Amino acid sequence: MFLEQSNYSWEKIDENLDRALVGFDDSLMLTTVRFKKGGVGKVHQHIHSQAAYIAAGSFQVQIGETKKVLKAGDSFFLPSNIMHGVVCLEEGVLIESFSPAREDFLKQ
Repeated sequence: MFLEQSNYSWEKIDENLDRALVGFDDSLMLTTVRFKKGGVGKVHQHIHSQAAYIAAGSFQVQIGETKKVLKAGDSFFLPSNIMHGVVCLEEGVLIESFSPAREDFLKQ
């Protein structure tokens, strides 16, 4: 129930992204994603509702056809099945929550 950063297990997604599954159950998942400058979370959609908090850096966030630059302290929310993606403009960290949990993340 207590989740300490020193115990996170990091998964390398690509040369610019690392992800840690912080905690989860069937209904909720919390992740931390570290981005190098230029890292891309490609445009995609999923059935999960998602909330993201920018803990560090800055990102160009695309939701649907709209793009906006967000920085540390900003957030965004995604209802189910909306196209979205990010481009990291300044090395950064996203804290993301998903409901229900992303089973596809558990299989990787």
